[in-house]
Amino acid sequence: MTRTDDGNEEEQMGKIERTETEWRELLSPEQYSVLREAATERPWAGQYVDAHDDGTYTCAGCGAELFDSNTKFESGSGWPSFSEAKVADVVELVVDRSHGMIRTEARCQRCGSHLGHVFDDGPTSTGQRFCMNSVALGFVPVVLGWR
Repeated sequence: MTRTDDGNEEEQMGKIERTETEWRELLSPEQYSVLREAATERPWAGQYVDAHDDGTYTCAGCGAELFDSNTKFESGSGWPSFSEAKVADVVELVVDRSHGMIRTEARCQRCGSHLGHVFDDGPTSTGQRFCMNSVALGFVPVVLGWR
């Protein structure tokens, strides 16, 4: 068990469940809209679109490690894009039939937060583009060359 900033104890990698009131207290209004209501931030508006530092991208809702910076690439889409998740099952893929189309939604497996969508047009060997909302992510930089 670990103790969070708010004093609650949570399992390191177990599922995290919070009430909507707790989520609203934890997240900014923009984060709540994206993470809990599956909204999308405006293209080119996110802080990680043009980020190039070495480190790990985490879930803004629970801190789960989602993407390694060495899988980030410039997609030209206006959102941070990654070729694969840091660990295969850390990102849950769900069929999204909203907005009159069929897409693959990416959610944090640990807390269920909406992260973005996955498309099959990536330039790497995976062929995938994890197109994420910056507001759904946190970032932990590499310190002194250690990951």
